Amino acid sequence: MTWQFGLMAGLAVMMGGGTAPALALAPVSPESLVTSSLAMTPVDPAQPSTALFVAYPPPEHTTSADRIFLIGTGIPGQPVQVNGEVIDPRSPAGHFAPSLPLAMGENVFTLTQGEETLTLRVIRVSATPAPPEGLAFAPNSLTPGVDIARQPGEMICFSAIAPPNATVTVTWATETLTLRPRPEAVTLPPNSAALTAQNEPLPLAATPYEGCTVPRETGLLGQPTYTLTQRGQSLSQTAPGAVEILAAVPTQVAEVIVEGGTARTGPSTDYSRLTPLPQGTRAAVTGREGDWLRLDYGAWIRASETQVVTAAPPRTTIRSVRSRQIPGWTEVLFPLQTPVPVTVAQTADTVTLTLHNTTPQTDTIYLEADPVIRRLDWMPLLPDKAQYVFHLQSPQPWGYKLHYEGTTLVLSLRHPPQVRRDRPLVGTTILLDPGHGSDEDLGARGPNGYPEKDVNLILSHLLRSALEAKGATVVMTREGDEDLFPGDRVDIINAVEPTLALSIHYNALPDAGDALNTAGIGAFWYNAQAHDLSVFLHDYLVRELNRPSYGVFWNNLALTRPTAAPSVLLELGFMINPFEFEWIVDPAAQEALAQTLADGVEAWILRTTDP
Repeated sequence: MTWQFGLMAGLAVMMGGGTAPALALAPVSPESLVTSSLAMTPVDPAQPSTALFVAYPPPEHTTSADRIFLIGTGIPGQPVQVNGEVIDPRSPAGHFAPSLPLAMGENVFTLTQGEETLTLRVIRVSATPAPPEGLAFAPNSLTPGVDIARQPGEMICFSAIAPPNATVTVTWATETLTLRPRPEAVTLPPNSAALTAQNEPLPLAATPYEGCTVPRETGLLGQPTYTLTQRGQSLSQTAPGAVEILAAVPTQVAEVIVEGGTARTGPSTDYSRLTPLPQGTRAAVTGREGDWLRLDYGAWIRASETQVVTAAPPRTTIRSVRSRQIPGWTEVLFPLQTPVPVTVAQTADTVTLTLHNTTPQTDTIYLEADPVIRRLDWMPLLPDKAQYVFHLQSPQPWGYKLHYEGTTLVLSLRHPPQVRRDRPLVGTTILLDPGHGSDEDLGARGPNGYPEKDVNLILSHLLRSALEAKGATVVMTREGDEDLFPGDRVDIINAVEPTLALSIHYNALPDAGDALNTAGIGAFWYNAQAHDLSVFLHDYLVRELNRPSYGVFWNNLALTRPTAAPSVLLELGFMINPFEFEWIVDPAAQEALAQTLADGVEAWILRTTDP
């Protein structure tokens, strides 16, 4: 299970980010409970419980959700009560998952079965910043929160959270700006709210004051000072970060020193990813915010992924373009004078490459007859871009890679697999990634504490056998209970370059979800070459196994991001659903699921390679 997003420890792991804080202002998933001594005890999923047990939430839990589900189990046939009310329904094995409303502050839930009693305390906190008490700014609300640097003539915005009906000004260097309250202020819920259909904007309880200006001075302007005035009283407070206005012409150039620099739309991991920048890419630095650099084409990148030198802004021309074929791939070569930033956009039948800081002088392009490329269109985009649109022979793209050889950009487009019509998987390589692993990464847990990592591995071994029986070569990211980081798994995909990659998981929900009434197969994709595969496998499993559908999601996960092959993450059921959990751990159902999934992979390969 990977869920989810900034709310949950599990998704932070799967996305390749950090871990969720122990005390979050947002729901925390069941999979984050990896420190419980009970969770470390082997559990036989086939044996009914002989004691009252709660897998989630922990005895002390903090959340911003307006409800909480209690995932647990008890002796079958004996009633379980929570705060005096009988929990109903329960699964035949005695599992339960009621959702209960939460009041703001402390909520106490006492579960009883016979003589056994368990007490849980859940503290609900506000999902939005609380208004400050008295004459004060809200903690951590003054901007900038870190040192920032911008270009001359660029607008800079300031903000603070203060009591309503106050006067707020900000002063830096010799300038003062009066901030205005934002009318009808709202905030946006986290990305995971889309998983529970609860992604409407949330009204802010506090009052944000905002204002923007273009500083007249250059150089280091220092830390802005905010002044709050209300009912004849005033206080002043300095923002944590300083403001600097850079020289008119950028003199610093950043060179990417990692294999794929993570470019983003803004200066933190909260912002969306852009096309990774190949190692060696160079761009002028036009802004800074904390340890992030803004590059001249608009993207942000961590300073630690670059080396910065003093130089003229990198610019290049481009003239001729050629292609060449190597086993399994077509390489298109773009000779440049310096490695510049690039972006790639895909559809079902096109790959579009944009070169930034590039002025075309192109008169000649030669592409050989090719199994991937049907036609190449190109155009200059004034003032400083060149764009190349590759129309594919097949509506199913199979992957791409980008790297620099010196100053020449190489775009590699993958050839479709050559398959036999009678045995389509012969000659293919299927990579299976059993999600999670080890006592440090249990994944989601079922009502009796059974960890997702174990069933992921069981299903993956069964699936490997079914695929190998059909002639496929199968590579596993883990054979046993190894502890692998998301980057380790991605590295294996990139090294193997399989025909396709499947990451095997089982699901859970954010706190505000309905564990009892949410079930089914989910599929997750990121790059265009994986979309059709994710939809096909989802629909095939739902239809052939008569399972509920959770849906197909575009999702920015580490195991869906590889570009060298179609990569899909499957959530094959909900560990936290008491009834679906019994299907998940049933050996006969596991055999049927593995065989059906192998049949689906075979059917998809046959369909997408059929001339």
